[in-house]
Amino acid sequence: MSLDNLKKAIGGTKERRKKPATLTKQEVMAQSLELVENSFICMLGTNGGAGFPNIKALLNLKHEGLKKIWFSTNTSSKRVQQLKKDNKACVYYVNEKRFKGLMLLGTVEILQDNESKKMLWAEGAEVYYPQGIEDPDYSVLNFTAKQGNYYQGLQNVDFEIE
Repeated sequence: MSLDNLKKAIGGTKERRKKPATLTKQEVMAQSLELVENSFICMLGTNGGAGFPNIKALLNLKHEGLKKIWFSTNTSSKRVQQLKKDNKACVYYVNEKRFKGLMLLGTVEILQDNESKKMLWAEGAEVYYPQGIEDPDYSVLNFTAKQGNYYQGLQNVDFEIE
């Protein structure tokens, strides 16, 4: 992003920028949900080895509001192995053109039942999972958010997810 594009995204130079109106909780929730619904990918953060966080880009496949989000991944992946040890995670969505971001904190459940796998299955996934939905290397991650942090311009709003 160029400096000019950055200035446009955050509202111009410091001299021209007005303090943004404070967002209501309803606006934060609506804008957070809009960000989730319009994101093609998102980032999953897990607790990695040696105390360092690990981030992985995943397709934004399915969600129920801000509370429940599902992803698919390989059972043999580093991410699944980390989640088996510590299921705390975060999911991050970003709109880089509008300078908006959403971080959700919660836990992940690793699902391998056929119903969950069918829910996310898409034609062409055989490339990654040759045995189809019954492939033992195909897992579904069910993220349950407990709290969030929405960022827009100069506002940074924490909120609980019920």
